[in-house]
Amino acid sequence: MDKNEIRRSLQVQRERLSKSEVESMSREIVFSVQSLAEWKKAREVLLYWPIKNEVDVTPLFHDALESGKKIFLPCCRKDEPGIMDFGVVRAEEDLLHGSFGIKEPCRSKCEFPDVVSPDIMIIPGVGFDRRGYRIGFGGGYYDRFLARPQKSILLAVGVCYSFQIIDEITVEAWDKPVQSICTDKDIIWPE
Repeated sequence: MDKNEIRRSLQVQRERLSKSEVESMSREIVFSVQSLAEWKKAREVLLYWPIKNEVDVTPLFHDALESGKKIFLPCCRKDEPGIMDFGVVRAEEDLLHGSFGIKEPCRSKCEFPDVVSPDIMIIPGVGFDRRGYRIGFGGGYYDRFLARPQKSILLAVGVCYSFQIIDEITVEAWDKPVQSICTDKDIIWPE
């Protein structure tokens, strides 16, 4: 199967999950992320706001708020497909429904620094392979961000349900792997 066929198949499986399955599996994934030394010592974290039965990482958002971490969330640029800016979010009230129905940082309430180099990034995906490569929704947003010249990011962590781990994804020149993947069953460390 090509990437589009894999994407469609995995999206259908994810859409069929019940609310309780999403909650249960997401809870295990959040525990896995919280068990990482890099999460515990991170001062700056990049998260996302879940949609369409994605892994619910909102407990990580609240954990980061409570522990005083600086939180970045993506905000899609209007009229520039594939480009995201990252706003510093200090409360859930700083978020508005933006592109694709996703909660995003409000541009008038949040700071949007030119350089964003979090200690840890939590990245969603429609699917991942064991090498750390991902299939997203197809817009290339995270690949573009990962390809930017930046200060070092301590760890880029993909999060997904165990059924979203596939044997191998065909890789394009612009694809960038994550260094770790947390699922509801295990933590994968690609070589």
